[in-house]
Amino acid sequence: MIPRRVSKHRDLSNRVYASDEARAEALEKAEKLESGLDPHFPVFIKSMLQSHVTGGFWLGLPVHFCKTNLPKRDEVMTLVDEEGHEYPTIYLAKKTGLSGGWKGFAVAHRLVDGDAIVFQLLQRTTFKVYIIRVKGSEQS
Repeated sequence: MIPRRVSKHRDLSNRVYASDEARAEALEKAEKLESGLDPHFPVFIKSMLQSHVTGGFWLGLPVHFCKTNLPKRDEVMTLVDEEGHEYPTIYLAKKTGLSGGWKGFAVAHRLVDGDAIVFQLLQRTTFKVYIIRVKGSEQS
């Protein structure tokens, strides 16, 4: 007898999706914040999607940014929030994204669909992270 995979259906009915307008507003605020940061440190902005903040908790990063600025091998990347708290995450170089540890950061900061995150690379494996809340979320 071949064992069958047990289907783990998730209740997705409680997901809240950001409107296009709210997402655009958060991105605009993030771009404004980015323009005031030290230009000597590379920066990118990521608009949160459901896959980033629920379920799989995978955060793909911009490929060009990764190839230009990040390590060529898998590394522990530290995310430093605005309060100075540090969160270790696993950067997967070939997949250009954050895996292990990203869930802890996302949950601790109650990230939701539409939040805009500004990532500023301070050191080879350290990002300063600024969170711009999407309008209408409980955190905004």
